[in-house]
Amino acid sequence: MSAGPIATADSSSAVLERAAGRVRRRLIPFLFLLYIFAYLDRINVGFAALQMNAALGLSSAAYGFGAGIFFFSYTAFEVPSNIILARVGARRWIARIMITWGAVSAAMMFAQGPVSFYVLRFLLGLAEAGFFPGIIYYLTRWVPARERARTVAGFMTAVLTAGIIGGPVSGALLTLDGAGGLAGWQWLFLLEGAPAVILGFVVLAVMDETPADAMWLPADERAALVAAVRGEVTAGDDRESPLGALRSGRVWRLSIVYFAVPLALYAFGFFLPQIIQTSYRGGSLGVGVLSALPYLAGVAAMLIAARHSDATAERRWHVAGGALVCGAALIVSSAVDGLVASMIGLSLAMAGLAAIFGPFWSLATSSMHGANAAAGIAIINSVANIGGFIGPYVLGYLRDRTQSFSAGLVAIGGVVILCGLAVLGVPDGRRQPPG
Repeated sequence: MSAGPIATADSSSAVLERAAGRVRRRLIPFLFLLYIFAYLDRINVGFAALQMNAALGLSSAAYGFGAGIFFFSYTAFEVPSNIILARVGARRWIARIMITWGAVSAAMMFAQGPVSFYVLRFLLGLAEAGFFPGIIYYLTRWVPARERARTVAGFMTAVLTAGIIGGPVSGALLTLDGAGGLAGWQWLFLLEGAPAVILGFVVLAVMDETPADAMWLPADERAALVAAVRGEVTAGDDRESPLGALRSGRVWRLSIVYFAVPLALYAFGFFLPQIIQTSYRGGSLGVGVLSALPYLAGVAAMLIAARHSDATAERRWHVAGGALVCGAALIVSSAVDGLVASMIGLSLAMAGLAAIFGPFWSLATSSMHGANAAAGIAIINSVANIGGFIGPYVLGYLRDRTQSFSAGLVAIGGVVILCGLAVLGVPDGRRQPPG
């Protein structure tokens, strides 16, 4: 007598799994493309710095401050941006974000000195605020929690792919120096900012808001996906206002854990070309090609860690392990000499950091639903992104003081380890069965 219900449950699970797979194949490549340009337009300043710093008279500390000031405005507007997105819809708000950030990114070519550089980086953060947490929130409305680490990791490989593609492309664009009366760094900002504006209009044309709108899903898969996501929202406490996330100790603990990621990621991204240049005597194109290697290691580590995390339904040790590898590799890389040893250390550091992404966001969103999810995700990302200012500034400041990147790498590595260990005290967020 029990075969019927079991068969029905198995059938329903198979339909849901097919639906989740179809969603990944449909949504992730497009969202992946959007995030490539989002991340590239944040970190291309690292490649521009190879020419721009001398042209604008920027010291390492001034450059680090300007690169990181992006995160002041980004952090300030992150939560309200995500709340607006939850109310007006992801399609319209993400399109608005992309169009404005692309325009500001291209306008970086007009920087004339430190002040205009600071102002434009601040405006870029204001324009882009809410993009990443908006996409994470959007995915929670499409993908059940049990499938989420792989899905988020698939999307976030765009961060690393931007580094893989962006290095050689940015290095090549710098070789346009003098063409059309523009410096190479000006061509870089112009040609890497314009695609975001175009893609913003594409978002308006093609993005579906929810699974219920997805006519490309078979009816049974669409119904199963809608029911699964709605069931998770019902199981959660979606009746609270977004301000409820501000009162959540779990949200604030997760913010501390995630602080390590922007701290290391943007110190790495903004200064990697200059770190490589200290032991490599070739031109800008060679620096760009070498800078892709750590990101290649990161892609492999991210996908492996996310798949294993989903298979074992374990999140916290995956996050802690990635942080320990990243922090230790940064500390070791500060003490080695030579291009090969440096590249190995930096690649291991990026691999450890990348392994954190999927398991972390699956852990973070496991007890967030609806409006609380929009606010909670934005709070975690915005608070943690203060590290996106601190990391580059500290690395630049210590570089000016010591004439070496070693002290900064040690400091950042130590903080990454401490933040990673903090995740072990965070509840996993899964609801326990009664009794």
